[in-house]
Amino acid sequence: MDLATRIAALFLAGGIKADVREASTGEEVDALIRGAIAENPRILVIGGGDGTLSTAAATLAGREITLGILPLGTLNHFAKDLRIPLELEAAVKNIIAGNAIRVDVGEVNDRVFINNSSLGLYPEMVQDRDRKQKRLGHGKLRSLLSASAGAFRRFFFITVRIVVDGKDRRYKTPLLFVGNNEYQLEGFNIGVRDRIDRGQLSICIVKHAGWARLMLFALQTLMGRSRQSRDFESVLVTECLIETRPARLLLATDGEVAAVTSPLRYRIRPRSLSVIVPNAES
Repeated sequence: MDLATRIAALFLAGGIKADVREASTGEEVDALIRGAIAENPRILVIGGGDGTLSTAAATLAGREITLGILPLGTLNHFAKDLRIPLELEAAVKNIIAGNAIRVDVGEVNDRVFINNSSLGLYPEMVQDRDRKQKRLGHGKLRSLLSASAGAFRRFFFITVRIVVDGKDRRYKTPLLFVGNNEYQLEGFNIGVRDRIDRGQLSICIVKHAGWARLMLFALQTLMGRSRQSRDFESVLVTECLIETRPARLLLATDGEVAAVTSPLRYRIRPRSLSVIVPNAES
């Protein structure tokens, strides 16, 4: 039984006849979502990883259509942070139960993101990861580890000016990260959010530090001491302007990389996306 047939069967077992359609590229995903929206459904179910869900969120944010999630990606960060079951049958049952909440999305220069956006080393790593996947046929995680080693060999800095409420801060950094709400940045649950509805962007900056200091910072993070590090700074905002030098650089949003031109205008869109999650009492 192929995946589409299995998904349809699982919904039918729960008393729902689902129209399951498949897409193999981002353009096809976008076209299917827009076609489905034209039919004005109450719930639109998307199966895929964070990149696919980000594409869906960009179209659904601000609409009265609820997103149902089938986590079919490699990492599934958004689904995990919403406590959505990763096993397919359980994820279908969660959608059928229909417990919807509203969560925030972030936006940078009119591009929506559900997880995070970053400048510096990480976009370079993701771009190299994608090249290795295509050229060598390696899996995403193996390619990312290899790309990470390459990025540290090409270690570089960008100069950033961050403007919040008319006041600016200037940094020279190898990595700047903007999260949709606040991420845990210490211990072994690093990269997890406990809420995605607080109406905040979390800006995290690794300050001017060389390769060795960056490795030390990574160790401090795992040991729960990153907030005490003089090489790290974080701030919570609702919107900000970021100017960079060089002005033309790579930007990663939810694992997708694109070349952009400074300035970058970030804002949070509070509770603009309706999504089905497990009932907290179940």
